[in-house]
Amino acid sequence: MNNSTTDVQKEGPLAITWLSLQGNLRELFAEDVYRIWFEDLRPLREGDGELVLLAPNEFAALWIRDNYGITLEKHLAEAAGKVVHIALEFPQKAGREEMAATENLPASKVSQRRLNAIRRFDETYLINPKNTFENFVVGAGNQLAQATCLAVAKDPGKAYNPLFLYGATGLGKTHLLQAVAHATLERRSKMQVIYTSTEKFTNEFIKAVQENSLGKFRNGYRKVDVLLIDDVHFLSGKERIQEEFFYTFNELFESQKQICLCSDRPAAEIARLESRLISRFQWGFVADIQAPDLETRIAILRKKANAMRLNLPEDVLQLLAEGVCTNVRRLEGALNRVAGYMALTRRPIAAAEAQRLLQDVFREEAARVVHIEQIQRQVAEHYQITLAELLGKKRPAAIAFPRQVAMYLSRLLTSHSLQRIGKEFGGRDHGTVIHACKTVEGAMEQDASVRKTVEMLQRVLQ
Repeated sequence: MNNSTTDVQKEGPLAITWLSLQGNLRELFAEDVYRIWFEDLRPLREGDGELVLLAPNEFAALWIRDNYGITLEKHLAEAAGKVVHIALEFPQKAGREEMAATENLPASKVSQRRLNAIRRFDETYLINPKNTFENFVVGAGNQLAQATCLAVAKDPGKAYNPLFLYGATGLGKTHLLQAVAHATLERRSKMQVIYTSTEKFTNEFIKAVQENSLGKFRNGYRKVDVLLIDDVHFLSGKERIQEEFFYTFNELFESQKQICLCSDRPAAEIARLESRLISRFQWGFVADIQAPDLETRIAILRKKANAMRLNLPEDVLQLLAEGVCTNVRRLEGALNRVAGYMALTRRPIAAAEAQRLLQDVFREEAARVVHIEQIQRQVAEHYQITLAELLGKKRPAAIAFPRQVAMYLSRLLTSHSLQRIGKEFGGRDHGTVIHACKTVEGAMEQDASVRKTVEMLQRVLQ
């Protein structure tokens, strides 16, 4: 850069424009894409129509430049009103302390081996460099899941194999799965590790069939040391894919290779999943992840704010933690909005300002919180039965099916466990709730009127 280079901390009109634009990138890209590639980009310096952004590592810088560079320059130019070139840099070996601060890790942990491991993943599979155990906040709702994942990473194929994690969207399942990948390669860099989603597994299988390359596909998945599969609930109803996955699972398990799976529900609740797969998913260790409590949400915000070098008052942290309680991703999104506001105004933010800034987020979050009692009353009213009948022991179809619908909606719209839902329906056990969910899902598939009724009830409740 020449003498016209500007320190963005002092002036930085392009940097300010970038910080404003960065929030809009959520609308341009999928949420996961935004979080992995754009959320942590930081303005470094600018001058002569060029803005230099700091990426977390070398691979991220190269990937963003090659895949998104033109798109980012286009939108930045529109926002700035002139042609702008974007350059990307990453912390060099001499700046390892800076990278450690970015990842919120000790500098000694930021090794070339980890960078190489991340690069090995990202050439084929989307792995977030930030999804490490060090960056995972442990609380009452995820303590067991985190501990078992640590044990798996320490000794793959020996403890807790297979490992099955389940929980609602945005609670950290993917983070833990990818943390196993990072920690495994940190300890054993020569291990063959694959992280992928069920959707990607399915698409690769279909492509292999079309190209007559099933042998290559199978070798790619069945010769690894650790297989990490996300969103296995998408196996639902895919008979041919389930068969392929069954044999892949068997070969890895019999070879004492580690298998880790994630789902948004227990294996027994996945509709149209073969019983032989359900039993195998339950062979090892099953851990659920619950929504974080208030203290854990505050800890998540504080850790994230420290990593972003944000000095937030305790009352602002408390406001965010109380206002967003069901989804960690949404919680981080609220914090990012506050960070962008502070960057633009260049001053601290008070709780009252944060309340106004996030009022739409808080309203949406409040609308998402549904209680089991609300569901029971709404379903009873729709089917014209009393609440006592819905919760009672009578089992005629005119009462039993509405009861099952209410259980299904309770499972769908709340984060309560199967045991808790059963308890709220007259002390029934979790097996009854599982049966109810499968019955309703089957009825919705076979009868359009049932599907429309259940979807209408869901919309009303939300």
